Parts: sequence; C-alpha cells; structure tokens
Amino acid sequence: MSKFDANNTLKRLRNRYRLVVMNEDTYEEVVKFKLNRLSVYIALSTLFVLLVGLTVALIVFTPLKYYLPGVGYGNSKQVKEYRVLKVRTDSIEKALEYKQQYFNDLQKVLQGSVPKLDTNKLDLPKLENSDD
Repeated sequence: MSKFDANNTLKRLRNRYRLVVMNEDTYEEVVKFKLNRLSVYIALSTLFVLLVGLTVALIVFTPLKYYLPGVGYGNSKQVKEYRVLKVRTDSIEKALEYKQQYFNDLQKVLQGSVPKLDTNKLDLPKLENSDD
C-alpha cells in the first residue's frame, strides 16, 4: 500500500486546470475558467453551506414551519394549552353522551315503552349429593 503523503495531496489540489465552454457550431470560446481542485472544493462547500442556511432560515422564519410534523405547533406553552383543551373537550363530549343516554332512557320510561324485566324466581332442580 502506498503511504499517505500530505505534500503530494496538496500539490494535486493546487494543480491548475482550464475549463473552456465553446460554441459547437463555430468552435469559438465563449467562456474560459482557470481552476484548481481546491477552489472547486471550496466553492462547492460554500454553496452547500449557503443552501442549508437559507433552507433553515426559510423554515424557521416563515409559516412553513407549521407544515412540518412535530415542529411547528408553537411554543411549549401553546402545546400544553392545546393538550389541556383537548382533554377537556373529550370529557365534555363524554358527559354529553351520558346525559343524552339518560334522557333517552327517561323518555322511554315516561312513554311506557320499557320492556318489563323477568324477575320471577327460577326453580332450579336440586343437586343430589353423592357423598353418601
């Protein structure tokens, strides 16, 4: 295996290259750039950092954060208030259901449409003891 040589790598990063953009019909040079690998790496890294920064700023400082799940529900005080309101709403709905059931049953009793329950005592046969 070859050894890692920092000087050799640095020299390769600093080698100069020429990028030429030519018109295909006339072979005229439209634009030419003198580049090295180090400048290309730096430019691409800078572009990446800028794009990430702009994306984060766009999400944090605009209403787009409300469309991200688990992120954009406001501060912790609003989240707690939302949970308390949700619990209270559920309990009020349950109480309303119970009262509606009570009124329906009461209405059945007042109208006389409640079926009579069979409350007669059942005559069950006596079990014989086989202990004798």
